[in-house]
Amino acid sequence: MDSHYLNHFFNPRSIAVVGASNRDNSVGMKVFSNLLQGGFSGQLYAVNPNHTSILDEPCFPSVTAIKKPVELAVIVTPAQAVPDVISECGEQNIHAAIILSAGFSETGKEGKSLEEKIIEAGARHHVRMIGPNCLGMMLPHLGLNATFNNINALAGNLALVSQSGAICAAILDWAKERHVGFSAVISLGNAADIDFSDALDYLALDPKTESILLYVEGIRHARHFLSSLRVAARMKPVVVIKGGRFQQGSRAALSHTGAIVGRDDVFDAAIKRAGAVRVMSIEQLFSAAQTLASKYRAKGDRLAIVTNGGGAGVMAADRAAELNIPLPEPDKATFDYLNQILPGHWSHHNPIDILGDATPERYRKAVAACLSDPHIDGVVTILVPVVMSQPDKVAEEVITASSKNDKPIIACWMGEHQVKSARKLFAKHQLPCFSTPESAIEAFSYLANYYINQQLLLQVPEPLAYQSKPDITGARLIIDSALAEKRKILTLTESKAILNAFGIPVTQTIEAHTANEALVVAESLGFPLAMKIYSPDITHKQDVGGVRLNVPNAEAVRETFSDMIAQAKQKCPDADIVGVTLERMYKNPNDRELMIGVLRDPVFGPVISFGAGGSFVEVIQDAAITLPPLNQFLAKKLIAQTRMAKLLGKFRNMPAVNLTAIENILLRVSEMVCELPQIQEMDINPIIINENEAIAIDARILVDIHVPMLVPYSHMAIHPYPHHLISRWQLADGTNITIRPIRPEDAEIEQAFVRSLSPQSKYFRFMEHLQELTQTMLVRFTQIDYDREMALIAAIHQDNKEKNIGVARYIINPDQESCEFALVVADAWQGKGIGSHLMTNLIEEAKMKGLKTMKGEILANNHNMLQLAESLGFTIQTRRDDTSIKIAIKTLD
Repeated sequence: MDSHYLNHFFNPRSIAVVGASNRDNSVGMKVFSNLLQGGFSGQLYAVNPNHTSILDEPCFPSVTAIKKPVELAVIVTPAQAVPDVISECGEQNIHAAIILSAGFSETGKEGKSLEEKIIEAGARHHVRMIGPNCLGMMLPHLGLNATFNNINALAGNLALVSQSGAICAAILDWAKERHVGFSAVISLGNAADIDFSDALDYLALDPKTESILLYVEGIRHARHFLSSLRVAARMKPVVVIKGGRFQQGSRAALSHTGAIVGRDDVFDAAIKRAGAVRVMSIEQLFSAAQTLASKYRAKGDRLAIVTNGGGAGVMAADRAAELNIPLPEPDKATFDYLNQILPGHWSHHNPIDILGDATPERYRKAVAACLSDPHIDGVVTILVPVVMSQPDKVAEEVITASSKNDKPIIACWMGEHQVKSARKLFAKHQLPCFSTPESAIEAFSYLANYYINQQLLLQVPEPLAYQSKPDITGARLIIDSALAEKRKILTLTESKAILNAFGIPVTQTIEAHTANEALVVAESLGFPLAMKIYSPDITHKQDVGGVRLNVPNAEAVRETFSDMIAQAKQKCPDADIVGVTLERMYKNPNDRELMIGVLRDPVFGPVISFGAGGSFVEVIQDAAITLPPLNQFLAKKLIAQTRMAKLLGKFRNMPAVNLTAIENILLRVSEMVCELPQIQEMDINPIIINENEAIAIDARILVDIHVPMLVPYSHMAIHPYPHHLISRWQLADGTNITIRPIRPEDAEIEQAFVRSLSPQSKYFRFMEHLQELTQTMLVRFTQIDYDREMALIAAIHQDNKEKNIGVARYIINPDQESCEFALVVADAWQGKGIGSHLMTNLIEEAKMKGLKTMKGEILANNHNMLQLAESLGFTIQTRRDDTSIKIAIKTLD
């Protein structure tokens, strides 16, 4: 395959600074000076028509005057000149530019117009751009400092990508004092072209980068951002900090869900589903990076605290409670052992206070005991430097204990002067050490959250969770009819009909337009009844006295009807009052009230919320949210995040509720969100649940017109598993083969498949001598994002197990119009048409995605593959720089 499209940014052999200057304190001088002094080994060129030399280096009047190859342009000219400079770069075959110049979309309408001109020039001349209005870029391992920052970053394994140049500079200043190093520092600025998704794509595969730090202020393309973030988070830890957390935006909350969910909640949910970790401060950003970059990975969130100071243990326990980190008591075997090795007056609970006179050996035994406890997932060990403590020797013992167990240990050596050498010892052995109990607990929380979020990342739900299909057509017709009447808020009857179409249990609702009609309906349904005002103009019925419960008899029905109508007209004189709706009261002494909601976030699209329901939902404010699609695992996780979850189990004299029933409703709501992009907001409130069933009592749905898109589920930030691509096929000998998209759980059969390939087949596929897939490659090949790539496997069932016998995949190029493919079939199954069948399906899927071109590299001596490509309509060319490689290209009609 071709080299990465960002290689000219990350590995440039020559750089031109356009706008370099001799003027003191100018950006042009600072950038050129930083590049000269940073130790960059490639060629540097100054460009400025008003100078013949800059800082004693030759200066060229324009990039076109440089008669040698230039791979990267750093532009610091006035904003008005940038479009012409970009055009000149394209003419000079320079396809990468960092634009530091300000004066674009950040300045208003005129600047935005100028920014559009540079975007157009870049597209026309195939110039990719970082910026404008950015700090620049640093690659410390190359000695490359293409910024106007006063501080040069140290070399290290953290990559920083920031939308804000000022925050970038502040982080660099913070890191310098703490000797934190970077593999790359990228300031995106306005991100007119290259944005987070591009940077994440490169850094995910960069061997110099072990962890990625993101400073985010806003997201323009949610699907691209989450797609790239999910890919990167599969490969290495990604830590995200966001500015503007409390900006609520201007969205009017027509539903209860809209009133209790803010945009920051949605961003948080998106980061979790992407498998990344979010922090709230710069200090936490580096703490998380330090912890996640260590050798440790947690497999749960249950923590033991071992301390020689009771007060420090209490502070740590308080922070753990705030972060919802459980502190389980040691199991019986651990407890008995601690009683043997510790003084009689140890704390006898978690936190485990081993007392102020704790010896290094006592520390080692206590920590080792906790690490061996099956109910504990990690240990925070705290040392308070009292007179008898031995910080260095205790550190050595803790390090020894950690080497014999893969559970994480976080050290907290409090103080400063007495513990300096111990901290250096921990750093040498890559064991995270912090100076306060709170920061140590937070560090463990990053490991726990990373584990939890990685589990979320592995989930690839299908759009439809059940074999029984919902009546999607019927639901769409209801919505279309309302929109045709220029109504966006569905009636209660319409809303319940849509829920029913998706298999969600609902109470029967009947409309009545007069008091006499209400009486007839009441006698048909039976008493007691719930009566609700029926008006397309009244969103929250209770605000106008429009909900009456436990209406006991016929006389009360007529009286209630008249009273509700009169009160509604008085409070909403302009509203169209149609009548009332009647329902049979649904009551069980073991009932709990829940709410499930949907809202449309302006960035991340549909969001599902779950929490406590009823009249006081906005006061209780107990809701957890997630991005669809959902499966059973994700539904359970969503429920568990709420305070209400504790009331769903056995409570006082009430039995536990039927959790499966509410999980199933969540899955059905997920199906609605996937299949009905017209839904903008929805409240199902209350849902009554008890030990037997769950049923929707009330519902409100807000819809809007949706223009059909070429790509399915384009209204969602996360692409569901493409179930529609599953097909069955039979060979001439009767062998049944399933063609389907790959899943994360296919890692084992994918590894077995590659191992079984002959050396020649492996070389033809990977163009290198490969025995088996590395763990990184295995993750990359099986945990794909279906929006940006596709991998179809051919599978058979053999010995009651599924076996992979072929894989065809493509990855979409940055132009979003072309893709690169690869194909390999197991040796024993070649020549049976499997490769042709896989490729035909892959080509059809690429066409459905709207791609225009598919190409792939094939070794010139791979005659069978070349013959197959030609039979499928590919044109075969020889690669210019390597005649041993052929390029197969097909236009997708």
